[in-house]
Amino acid sequence: MKTFKILIMILAISIALYEQVSENKNIYITVIAISVFMFGMMRLSAKTPSKNQEKEEEDAD
Repeated sequence: MKTFKILIMILAISIALYEQVSENKNIYITVIAISVFMFGMMRLSAKTPSKNQEKEEEDAD
C-alpha cells in the first residue's frame, strides 16, 4: 500500500510539472495534482514518530 501511495504521488507531481511546461497551462489540473501530492505526503508522514515523542512521554510521567 505504501508503494502504491508513492507511485500515485510521483504520478501527480509529474503531471503538475508537465502542466507547468506545456504551452496551454490548465490551472485546475495543476491544483488537483498538487493537492493529491500533499494529501499523499500527509498520509505517509502521519506514521513517522516525532523527535520529541520520548521527551513528551517522560514529561507526562
